[in-house]
Amino acid sequence: MAPSTVTALTGLLSLLHLASAVAVPSHPDNLDSRQAACAPLPSASKYPTYSQLPLQTTLPDPFLPLAYTTTDNAEGSANFAQDVMTGKGKNRIQTREDWYNCRQPEIIQLLQEYQYGYYPDHSKETVKATRSGNTVNIEVTAGGKTGKFSATLSLPSGASSSKPAPVVINIGGMSNNPYLQAGIAIVGFDYTRVSSDSNAKTGAFWDIYSGRDIGALAAWAWGFHRTLDALNATVPEIDPKRVGVTGCSRLGKGALAAGLLDKRITLTMPMSSGVQGLGPYRYHGLSGQDETLENSKQGAPWWSDNTLGTFVNHAQNLPYDAHTVAAALAPRALVIDQGTGDQFTNSKGTAVIVYPAAKAVYDFLGAGDKIAMSLRSGGHCDMSGYDSVLPFVTHILQNTTLTKNYNDLGSYGSPMTTAFPWATAVPKPA
Repeated sequence: MAPSTVTALTGLLSLLHLASAVAVPSHPDNLDSRQAACAPLPSASKYPTYSQLPLQTTLPDPFLPLAYTTTDNAEGSANFAQDVMTGKGKNRIQTREDWYNCRQPEIIQLLQEYQYGYYPDHSKETVKATRSGNTVNIEVTAGGKTGKFSATLSLPSGASSSKPAPVVINIGGMSNNPYLQAGIAIVGFDYTRVSSDSNAKTGAFWDIYSGRDIGALAAWAWGFHRTLDALNATVPEIDPKRVGVTGCSRLGKGALAAGLLDKRITLTMPMSSGVQGLGPYRYHGLSGQDETLENSKQGAPWWSDNTLGTFVNHAQNLPYDAHTVAAALAPRALVIDQGTGDQFTNSKGTAVIVYPAAKAVYDFLGAGDKIAMSLRSGGHCDMSGYDSVLPFVTHILQNTTLTKNYNDLGSYGSPMTTAFPWATAVPKPA
């Protein structure tokens, strides 16, 4: 195949790529009147510090806006923290419309402030994609600076421009053949070419955005997004409306960030992701090696922004937890992989706390069938995880009938409902 080159028009990609619209409601009609009803948000770098937030020993209420979580709302009440944790906080989100127009954008912005760093404005980027056979070269330019990396394409038999296949974009490698046999394309890119997994901050992302307080997880997410831009521009055999993203361990954390920050992504597949992924900051000692904010931030401080470091030894003051990240993906699909033999991540905490807490929000939004917990007997980043999630992947990307029960917590038993007491007060949508 002769090489083909397409320069993606910035304006068009800005319309397609929604990560830069984090402060904009999902339904922009009547925008002004709806924005007026949303809780106020601080400006960047003016968010509450840990000392201005209550100690929350249980998972924070996802329906309570940040403005009503801070301790200056206590008004002398000794029960303020308890009310915040149990769904009795004032001005909670009550409707699906308010979730999508107010709370979901607030969560995405809040997570950029406290965890990921502020994602670049894609409308100011130009993406040039060149395809040669199964290699797609990607060149991104912004502010007079350019970063380059490439992706490798594997198409299933029969994929064509008239019959495009769904795609899973992965970093770090995965079990390809079962997916190709199922008719799903696989695309991988070298994440180290996008951002080093170190404090060196080298790679295509940093060639453009050097000096910014952004974690490697958000930089890798940017790599997923720019790869998707390039696929849309040069690979007509792929369906741009059926897209999954995946990675394992720290790369699963990156895939989660990718799904969160780009609404074009249909299905997010974080595998064995742990803390800063879908492992809880609270209840961190239920299984695995007891991965915490403290040892995670000490071992790899570059995964997140500097602000998260200010919560070391104060993780219970964070106004969110892993369930908040998962809930912000709704109504788009999420499948969570964990192995019960994983000695590194808190699989039990993810299964019995994070998953059911996030599902409570998905259920509230009428999207309970779009979230799944895939438990298996294997260990950390066991490739069997990809086989385990595949029935849900084909269900979401290909509309196959789902025969596996992804609400089964197996040997872990039942959800630990005491960890999210606000769930007894989930609003009743009209």
